Amino acid sequence: MSSLSLADVTWSTPDGHLLFSDLSIDFVRERVGLVGRNGVGKSTLLRMIAGKIEPDRGRVSRMGVIGTMRQIVQVNSEERVADLLGIGGDLARLRRAEAGTATLEDLAEVDWTLEAEAEAALASVGLEVPLETPLIALSGGQRTRAALAGAVFGRPDFLLLDEPTNDLDAEGRGIVRKLLGDWRAGAIVVSHDRELLEGMDAIVELTTLGAARYGGNFSAFSERKAVELAAAEHDAAVAQRHLNEVKRRAQQTRERQQRRDAAGARKSARGDMPKILMGARANRAENSGGDNARLAERQRNDALTSLAEARERVERVEPWSIKLASSGLAPGQRVLELRGVNFGHVADKPILADQNLLIAGPERVAVSGANGAGKSTLLALAAGHITPWSGTIRRYAKAAYFDQRMTLLDGEKTILANHARHNPDVDDNGRRAALARFGFRAAAAERRVDRLSGGETLRAALAVVLGGATPPPLLILDEPTNHLDLDALNELETALRAYDGALLVVSHDEKFLQTIGVTSRIDL
Repeated sequence: MSSLSLADVTWSTPDGHLLFSDLSIDFVRERVGLVGRNGVGKSTLLRMIAGKIEPDRGRVSRMGVIGTMRQIVQVNSEERVADLLGIGGDLARLRRAEAGTATLEDLAEVDWTLEAEAEAALASVGLEVPLETPLIALSGGQRTRAALAGAVFGRPDFLLLDEPTNDLDAEGRGIVRKLLGDWRAGAIVVSHDRELLEGMDAIVELTTLGAARYGGNFSAFSERKAVELAAAEHDAAVAQRHLNEVKRRAQQTRERQQRRDAAGARKSARGDMPKILMGARANRAENSGGDNARLAERQRNDALTSLAEARERVERVEPWSIKLASSGLAPGQRVLELRGVNFGHVADKPILADQNLLIAGPERVAVSGANGAGKSTLLALAAGHITPWSGTIRRYAKAAYFDQRMTLLDGEKTILANHARHNPDVDDNGRRAALARFGFRAAAAERRVDRLSGGETLRAALAVVLGGATPPPLLILDEPTNHLDLDALNELETALRAYDGALLVVSHDEKFLQTIGVTSRIDL
């Protein structure tokens, strides 16, 4: 029977940040949602289960075939859809056989059913493109679908998926939910997509305290978690009150003993008590004081132990909140203008044709459309990262572009160094204060960007851009809710509601768009 298990696993990042300590957990053939705060190590745990990294200590046991979904950060011009499915060489062999140029060795190994099986895998995720299609010609959502098809191709015993609904439109998210709903092998899914998690058989929560398994879907997990947290916080509060009471009683006992000792000393000073009686009283006082001190110390230690045990059940999370300075954008001031813009990745096949856009004042514009419609392309054009075939683009104010890969950050530098690069006029104390407001305090500010989780990377980018003295008047955001845990999402929504500049946003999270107060929409 296929299974996965971790026994007493400990692992630290290359910069010494401890993620897991003596972590033990088992997985069987069921659909498990793996949840937790940004940076707690969910993606790292998946990589460890897949065998891509080894624990510093402990053991990972695997029984069965594992299928993983590739995280597509960058692609080169040579990569094709077939490569994402892991069949690039096999497909080339098949093409040689079809063309009559195959060698005898090719003919001995050719799989004539390969193309049909690969196309069926692509169709299962709603993607119909030739296997030779360059990945660079696909949208982010289409690449995600292709990566998902690559994971299920071959029907593995365990499917490991890391944020599979990121970049997908509503139709694509529905396809992922259906695929997992029909999946009868094992699956471990890292996701913050509550709809997707509702279809899980169990939820495993990864925290700084370890891993805990909850039977049922996300709603069942949320209810049980709320009850457990309330009980743990109640026990911690009771233990704290008991400790305070023990300290108070010990103080009262000491004060009474001190008063008795003082009274005895006064009687001794008067000289009207026989020496033998004085000695007996002194001995009794000394013994009584020692007994009281030992009792108080034992009660205090017991109370401290109870408090420590109660607190160990409550995860301590460093709070952070985003407070932004004014961008200084005046009402009606022009920010960005596109006129008659045309662009595409393939000659004579424009993605955007005769596209117009005007943003003035603190407008909040959402760009919507199906995967491949050109949403991310429009944002890259607006930011000046690519040049249109024709038409004009005018930028009247400074803009910050948060693409899906957060390329505004230098991955080989620390968060602190990135802040200095973007805000050269801010001194070290000012930089550290700005980063602390985004949850990067002390040594956390000195972590390298390429060692952060997806959610931490977005938070770092926000800290670098918005943590200066004057935020830019225009923020261009491409799927900013990807990788964010629920607490971080709430903080981002709060910050963007308070931001007084203009927004140009692509997001498939309709609730997020409504919360940040979108004022107009472009449907591609």
